[in-house]
Amino acid sequence: MASTDWDLFQSLHAVLEAGSLSAAAKLRGLTQPTLGRHIETLEQRLGSPLFLRSPRGLQPTDLAVELKPHLVEMAAAAAAALRDASGAADSVTGAVRITVSEMVGVEVLPPMLATFREAHPGIDIELNLSNGQDDLLRREADIAVRMAAPTQSALVAKKTGEIGMGFHAAPDYLARHGAPASVDELRAHTVIGFDNLPPLTRSITSINMPITRDIFAFRCDSDLAQFAAIRAGFGIGVCQHALGRRYGLTPVIPELTVFSLGIWIVMHENLRASRRMRLMFDHLVAGFTAFAAESRAARP
Repeated sequence: MASTDWDLFQSLHAVLEAGSLSAAAKLRGLTQPTLGRHIETLEQRLGSPLFLRSPRGLQPTDLAVELKPHLVEMAAAAAAALRDASGAADSVTGAVRITVSEMVGVEVLPPMLATFREAHPGIDIELNLSNGQDDLLRREADIAVRMAAPTQSALVAKKTGEIGMGFHAAPDYLARHGAPASVDELRAHTVIGFDNLPPLTRSITSINMPITRDIFAFRCDSDLAQFAAIRAGFGIGVCQHALGRRYGLTPVIPELTVFSLGIWIVMHENLRASRRMRLMFDHLVAGFTAFAAESRAARP
């Protein structure tokens, strides 16, 4: 059977995402020779190479790099079309794709999704963990849980509350090293933080000291890894008050809230006509409203 242009571009997108023909073939459910022929055919039709073969593997050419954002849009549109086709607008069957940050997606969201599934077993859930901002206008996801207010007018958003963040440590770390009583004393401790400082750190004025990479003895850009290091007793780090209490961590300098994050549930306004989308949206609003209340109660 002859391959369509759509098949060829799907294969190109898979190679750009996976980085190799073998990984892309698994991603697409094709044999490696078939996928390789897709790339060769597309190169012939475009009249230009898409990859350079080197000892380091496939290196995308400038043309492939230029095509990538268009391929991402095509893939997102195709996935959205499949979700839309999976259930009628007024039904409680089909799929809902949610995007959320790593930390919230792993530590906060799962119980909410479990209760939703029990109530609506016909709705499948697709979860994308990303600390970036998936574009809801392009339907890269249906619903987002965000820590910043959306600015695009075509989106429906509901703020559910604030999550307080503060310094915490495992009890055994404090038993070994004592607890700092001030930010100045914190400098003498093992502090957990970022490898590459995110823009958010520039707006933190509550601790009254410069936040630079070298103050951290454990550096990682994954919130999950930082939280795991705090729980393991590596040192002192910042986490959500509610999660600190849940895992038996001890607030450090408890009178200090380092910063607060708002929680918004967001979806495209066109999805309000879909019953399953509205059900999930309302469920997440209720769930995160309750979690924000838990966060307030856990604040020292």
